[in-house]
Amino acid sequence: MTASPGVPQLHSVSGIATAEDGVVILDGPNGVALTMTPNAATQTGRSLISAAEIASRQALHRTEIEGDGT
Repeated sequence: MTASPGVPQLHSVSGIATAEDGVVILDGPNGVALTMTPNAATQTGRSLISAAEIASRQALHRTEIEGDGT
């Protein structure tokens, strides 16, 4: 079964960030590419780390509930 167009897909492959000519380039899965200022990249990185920490806790909590058997 394939997802509908426009529905974001879950990826387990990380993006790769590089610096070139004073900008940060983020290459992600499926040809996704972003070019950001250093400040935008810094803020994005912080936001990603924060969201990843929250998502990890949510996934752990969900696993604990599903494993409860009740």
